[in-house]
Amino acid sequence: MPAMNARVTSANPGRLINRLAKHFRHKIKAQWTETDGVLTFSIGVCRLTAVDNALRLECQSDTEKELEELGQVVASHLIRFSGDEVAEVHWQTATA
Repeated sequence: MPAMNARVTSANPGRLINRLAKHFRHKIKAQWTETDGVLTFSIGVCRLTAVDNALRLECQSDTEKELEELGQVVASHLIRFSGDEVAEVHWQTATA
């Protein structure tokens, strides 16, 4: 199963998890706490984890095309909801 991950610096990664999950919960299944979350889209799943001064994103999809779309959706919303804290998300391919 194609997968990718990213780590973005954040003074308050729990706040970013909360913002993303609250936004997406109206359209998809979203579960979260202050330290982690799971966003379940029709095209894949993205796990969010607060780590030392960073937010870790781990996404999986059935196909490379869906994974690329999932990464774009998650990254664009993260950038939008982070204020000036996140300017870019650099994805890396991962073995799932």
